[in-house]
Amino acid sequence: MDAITISSVTKKFGSFLAIDDLNMSIRDGEFFSMLGPSGSGKTTTLRLIAGFEKPTSGTIALHGEDVTRKAPFERDVNTVFQDYALFPHVTCLDNVAYGLRVRGVPKAARYKRAHEMLDLVQLDAKAGNKPSQLSGGQQQRVALARALALKPKVLLLDEPLSALDMKLRQQMQVELKHLQRELGITFVFVTHDQQEAMVMSDRIAVFNKGRVQQMGTPSEIYDRPANMFVASFVGTTNFIPESVVSKNGMESGHYSIRPEHILFSSPSASISDKEHVSIPVTVFDSTYLGTEYRLLVRTGKGTTFTVVRPADEVVPERGSQVAIRWRKDDQVRLASVKGE
Repeated sequence: MDAITISSVTKKFGSFLAIDDLNMSIRDGEFFSMLGPSGSGKTTTLRLIAGFEKPTSGTIALHGEDVTRKAPFERDVNTVFQDYALFPHVTCLDNVAYGLRVRGVPKAARYKRAHEMLDLVQLDAKAGNKPSQLSGGQQQRVALARALALKPKVLLLDEPLSALDMKLRQQMQVELKHLQRELGITFVFVTHDQQEAMVMSDRIAVFNKGRVQQMGTPSEIYDRPANMFVASFVGTTNFIPESVVSKNGMESGHYSIRPEHILFSSPSASISDKEHVSIPVTVFDSTYLGTEYRLLVRTGKGTTFTVVRPADEVVPERGSQVAIRWRKDDQVRLASVKGE
């Protein structure tokens, strides 16, 4: 049985259409991410699952039970917010035990559970500290422990890593994924960071303008984007000009090619064949990034392509006139954007 089933859900705020006829299922025990830019509908969807908002139409089911009109406390979910929402005047232990106290769990039992959860996130040694005495990453883990103390079947995470610096953020991504695998419960994670979603998720739903543009595994989303929005939002891509499409005998439409699939060759090799596309270009920028080179090249008609090559490869210098080349099998034909 799916953990969450969203059926024909629409959400309006006045005249603004936030969610447009959404149908989506989230599997039991998976790490599922909702990815998209600000205003795309991902956070509204999370709030609908949590019960903080009610849909204008449609239904939401948790493990087969219709919870569309149920209050948040009547749903077997818990939420970790972006600002953690810890009580500053009490200890970490009391923060973690708070939900259990509200539910009437006896003192000894709730503190035992709170210690277990702090130990799970490797913070039991800080049980007596107040939140102000912890780092941002530690506060985030206390918020996680508090949410997990109630043993929810689904944990909702609303951009909980956005306030952390990059290094700590990357560390917490690994820790979150490890924690989810250890517990085996469903995590639903909201983020606008496509790399974050790719690192942690079993599956990703890419949102834009209140609709899911594509849903799939990280590799499916990246290697076979469904449309121009997904191709441009997830990773870096190059859109192939119509002039190149028609010249190379491809069916009319929108195509993209990822930068790492493009190779360099000599200008004399800029002749396409049945399996490859080749274009003469000029290199106008080259950046060394430690593990790779990122180069910008321009065609005679002014189209810019991004090319990524490994750091141990010899790449052309700025100003060089070369050819770029890729396999037709590596390019992707893109559908129109949903909702437009």
